[in-house]
Amino acid sequence: MTALKDANVFVTGGSRGIGKALVEELYARGAAKVYATARDPRAVTHPDAIPVALEVTDPAAVAAAAAQAQDVTVLINNAGAAVGASYLDSPVDDVRREFETNFYGPLLLTRAFVPIIERNGGGHILNVHSVLSWLALGGSYSASKAALWSQSNSLRLELQPRGISVTGLHVGYVDTDLAAGVDGPKSSPRDVAALALDGIETGAYEVLADDISRQVKAGLAGDLAGLYEQLAK
Repeated sequence: MTALKDANVFVTGGSRGIGKALVEELYARGAAKVYATARDPRAVTHPDAIPVALEVTDPAAVAAAAAQAQDVTVLINNAGAAVGASYLDSPVDDVRREFETNFYGPLLLTRAFVPIIERNGGGHILNVHSVLSWLALGGSYSASKAALWSQSNSLRLELQPRGISVTGLHVGYVDTDLAAGVDGPKSSPRDVAALALDGIETGAYEVLADDISRQVKAGLAGDLAGLYEQLAK
């Protein structure tokens, strides 16, 4: 379990959506310092947050950000991209771009911050997955999030001896820019952020932040043919 009160936390994609809500909720819980990243740090609006310029796919930018945040004990890999690439029709570069952002980006951040967190006495990593980690509805987006889910599960085993815990956050549609075109129920970013941070503080392996994530996870052991018959309708 990791206490967030008085903690120093690094949040990628901290200027909007779930990331912005995480920054706000961290300060509400008494975090000492929150580094919030964005491609343009001027987009970070929380008055107490420390803005950090970051492109998560750029190793040099990741190294520079880590050098700026040597006191961190909690890393939240929230930044992501949804290109919506089709395996058959989209340029392969679009597929690669989703993997660069959603899989390799968190990996670069984790590799940069693990020595820092370990040196500071241990801590926690939260990776933001998706219900589409388990449902192949989103083309390469689903595949990249499934790969991140697997990465989180592997890292949990590798990092346990080093005093670092790993939580995966699974969520469906959230009322953010990413889901602006979706007509259907959406979770509040604030509610998702609160559940995610509860997961860090309780040492949860996974946080299922909404009904659809809980339903899909519960159905993973069911008949795959039946599931995809429903999805094809």
